[in-house]
This record gives sequence, structure tokens and C-alpha cells, in this order.
Amino acid sequence: MRDVAVVSFAQSHYVRSDTQHNEVEILMPVISEAIERSGVPCKEIGFTVSGSCDYLAGQPFAFVNALDAVGAWPPIRESHVEMDGAWALYEAWVRLQCGDIDSALVYAFGKSSLGDVRDVMTLQLDPYCVAPLWPDSISVAALQARALLDAGRCTERDMAEVATRSRRDARSNPAAQLSGAADVDALLREPYVVSPLRRHDCPPISDGAAAIVLAAGDLARRVSKRPSWITGIDHRIEPHALGVRDLTQSPSTRLAADRAGAGRAPVDVAELHAPFTHQELILRDAIGLGDDVRINPSGGALAANAIMVAGLARIGEAASRIIGGDADRVLAHATSGPCLQQNLVCVMEAR
Repeated sequence: MRDVAVVSFAQSHYVRSDTQHNEVEILMPVISEAIERSGVPCKEIGFTVSGSCDYLAGQPFAFVNALDAVGAWPPIRESHVEMDGAWALYEAWVRLQCGDIDSALVYAFGKSSLGDVRDVMTLQLDPYCVAPLWPDSISVAALQARALLDAGRCTERDMAEVATRSRRDARSNPAAQLSGAADVDALLREPYVVSPLRRHDCPPISDGAAAIVLAAGDLARRVSKRPSWITGIDHRIEPHALGVRDLTQSPSTRLAADRAGAGRAPVDVAELHAPFTHQELILRDAIGLGDDVRINPSGGALAANAIMVAGLARIGEAASRIIGGDADRVLAHATSGPCLQQNLVCVMEAR
């Protein structure tokens, strides 16, 4: 396999609703920053791939308009995935294995504020048995949380502690949408949104974008003093039907982590794409992360959750820990679909 590394990462400042900028205007400074930080000239980037969702934009082929943020010249080789940008990064990693190009630009964008996210996400459910009942995304997540509580796997206090830590850690992340001090007991006195989920258990609605530049082999070593080398990456999927799954477990995450080599050595930092507090607890168990691993020092998806961006941001945030010299081995996770249906795990190391 060819050595591939993350050499730069950039993201926007996430906000509840960006009424001043469209997707292209949000993307342009992010892509420019990622390319400038990478040390790879724009004209030398061999492949460009994006992740987004037409449902959020409310129009087909919305990603075509976003190409204006990349630039019309010089001509590019481009691809797109209709899901989180983490899967676009996977495509770029596979493309770099072909050996004819040495770099790739990966970006993702999402303006969740344009519609009702809770209802829009219903469209990804089983179209025969579940979607006609029209359960919104928070109600579906609440079913998972209730199953976890009833199984005795966690308490509502455990969930509130996840939110408290996320908000505290997000204070050091200038891109975070939500941050600050939070008292567990005060959070537990708040009303339910959908029992057993309170507002702090749910992700914020966010507008934003992120971009990563990948480089292979000698190019990565030349442009970066400390590249974040991807030593393992894999993704797996659960059955579509919620009723045939044990919602308290995430076997696809466990398998992806195993195939990515997560357990071969200790991990310093793990960035987990857990939009709901209880999902972090499920993911930690599935991957086998101990108490010595720092989880979501960026604040995670509870601090900012631009749909189709948050998974790529987890890879970027984790990679930044290596590039900045704060960690030697990190793990990033991304999810897509209801109740952790599809999961990707990326392990990165310094060398």
C-alpha cells in the first residue's frame, strides 16, 4: 500500500444559521486556507472530491455549484459522494493508491439551517416500513438512547457528563458553535426534547464547511514537517432496517476499527462523530477506548454538527493533533445514517 498522509486541514467557524453566505462563499476561504497550508500548489493537486447532500440544499446536483469554490482553471479531475466528507476522503485515499497522482483535495459542506433537519433526515429511513410513519431524527435517536438505558449500559447522568466535557473542551476550539461551562445537575433539570434526550444530548443545527489536503509518499514528507500518516482506514454498514439491529451495539464500528488496526497500539486522541451523547458511549465501547484516551478534545459533533461535514472534521481535528505535535497516534470516526448505521474509522500516526 502507498503511504498517504493528511498534510493540512481547515474549517469554517460553525454557526446556527449563516444568512449572509451561500455554500460557495462558505467554502472558498476554507479551501484556499487548506491549500495554502498544505504547501501543494493548487495547479498540482491531482484529484478533487467532495461530500454533501442535495436534500439539504433543496436542489439536485448541488455539488456542481460548489465547484465554483475550487476554481474553473486549471481543469481538475473531480468526484463527489452524496454523504459525509469522510467517505470522500476514503475515495481520495483509494485514488491515491493508483500511483499516478500524489495529492488530493477533499472538502465537505452543509447548510443545515435551510430546512427542518429533523424531518429531512427521515428521508434516509427504510422507505417501506419506517419512513411512512415519519419519525424524525431525534425521535429515532431517542429510541436508541432508551434501549441503552433500559439495558443498564448507561444513565442519564453519564450522558450529561459527555455533554459537559464536550462544551468544556470546545472552549479551546475557535471553530466551535457551542462551548462553555455546564453543570451536570443543572443539565439534568432541563426538560426533555424527546425522552430521554434533552437539548444538551442533541447536536446543534450548524452551517459550515471543512477541507483536507492529502499527499502521498515523498510529496507529503517534502511539504509537511510532521505529516499525519493514514495507517489504517475502513468503513462498514449495518442493516437498513432498525428492527433487525441491536441499537445498543455498533458491530460495524467494531469491525471497521479492527480492520483499520485501531487496537495494534495505544491511541492518544480519538475524535468520535457522535451527534448524540449516548452514541459516544456506544462508540467508545465498540472501539475499546480506555479512560486514558482523550475523547473529542475539539468538542466533537455536540459542539458543531454541520451535516455532511462533521465526520470529515473529526479526521481533520485528529490529524491536527499529530501535525501540531500534540499526539503520536490518533483515531477518527465518522458516521452516517440513523442510529450509527454506517461507520468509518481512520487511524493516523506520526513517523
